[in-house]
Amino acid sequence: MNRNIKVLISCILVSQLFLMTVYAKPDWPSDTGIQAEAGIVIDGDSGAVIFGQNIHAPYPPASITKILTALLVLENANLDDMVTFSKDAVYNVEDGSGNKLNVDTGDKLSVEDCLYSLILHSCNQAANALAEHVAGSRDGFVTMMNEKIQSLGCTESHFDNPSGLNGDSQYVTAYDMALIAKAAYSNKKLVEISSAISHNIPPTNNNPEGLTIYNEHRLVKTKDTKSEFYCPSAVAGKTGYLIKAGNTVVTYGEQDGKRLISVILKGSPKQYFIDSKTLLEFGFSRFENFPVTGNETNYISGEEPVEINGTSYKPSDLELEPDSVITLPKGGEFSQADKTLVTELPKGSPKGAVAMIQYTYNDRKVGQAYLMEKKAPEPTSQESEQGSTDAKPVESETNSGGNKKSPDNKGSRVLTIAGIAAFLGLAGGGTGFFIYKKKKEAREIALRREERRRRLKAEGAEEAFDKILKQRRNKK
Repeated sequence: MNRNIKVLISCILVSQLFLMTVYAKPDWPSDTGIQAEAGIVIDGDSGAVIFGQNIHAPYPPASITKILTALLVLENANLDDMVTFSKDAVYNVEDGSGNKLNVDTGDKLSVEDCLYSLILHSCNQAANALAEHVAGSRDGFVTMMNEKIQSLGCTESHFDNPSGLNGDSQYVTAYDMALIAKAAYSNKKLVEISSAISHNIPPTNNNPEGLTIYNEHRLVKTKDTKSEFYCPSAVAGKTGYLIKAGNTVVTYGEQDGKRLISVILKGSPKQYFIDSKTLLEFGFSRFENFPVTGNETNYISGEEPVEINGTSYKPSDLELEPDSVITLPKGGEFSQADKTLVTELPKGSPKGAVAMIQYTYNDRKVGQAYLMEKKAPEPTSQESEQGSTDAKPVESETNSGGNKKSPDNKGSRVLTIAGIAAFLGLAGGGTGFFIYKKKKEAREIALRREERRRRLKAEGAEEAFDKILKQRRNKK
């Protein structure tokens, strides 16, 4: 009997140990490394730092600076704007830094062509000319650069020029550069430009036949599967080099619906590409993303009110920001992430946000999701039509019998206008505000109706919408 009890206890202990192993929270993988002095790989959607080495140490950025320059240009200029190369833009560069476009004073190229030259083959003259075009001067553009990185949450970096050439106080950290790249590669046009293998530049004074430029990022342009630089997940990026900076590179990758960004600072020739590839492969193979919507139920379900900064919200009045994800090691579960409700929202939070859910895993930030106040539902077609009618008080007047007055009843119209004029004379500015408000509401209703029409047109249902409107008008 004692022997049977011992066997039973042993079986129970073994089974419990097995269950603990199965449901244990996976450790954060760290079995990778790089030869560069500093590097990082982050998830492009959650912002989670997957791997980092000296990520808060400052280094000269070299030409990866041009990623920030390109982002600012795309946000503040039209692609078909013409850029004129000034003498200062062409010749005010460091000795030995070259003139890859062979441009001269007075040459003109579109913003789009300048951006391709800026990113694909790192033309410093293009950086200068674009900065002058956007801000009027390079100094003005540099101010914009530093204001932009502050808005992105960068606190450890500073820029002196738009090209990345040596500056007295020009430095970045790997972490800040990853934040900059995360914002930049959320811009589809910048991804398109950065992923191009080549681009044709139209004729200029010194290039009467035009010029073809080529991408210098080996992970992006290499298609040979046998090459050590072959990296099919690498979509876009930018390289840089200065003696002080060493080799620098930013790489944007996509695979299986995931987006990663790697940054290498103070790397060595060739190896800095391998380091970047190593980080991307590590991120894609060892981590996965979980959508917040569908997994998170707190704050948006149940009857318990949510108290935020002195305001009480019903869970049914709140919703999660769409497309939010968190990043966890493969084998992890959404429920294993810890969460904190942040009520002091950071700058740049989306309109309508009332709080932010911050997720952590083993004390690492792995993602976030804004808690949004639900928007009021759009009015139905019938409500829109009624609102449009109500916005025309003269034509909607009724007589004592409840019938609409004829639009041709000039006497009634004169009386109505006279009555409004008399009322305005008595009420003054208050009535003016009332009329302004009614007109504003009418415009908003019209805009909503037009937006609905555009959506229905895209869905092939515009004719049905028009038919409903016509039927309702005929009934009036």
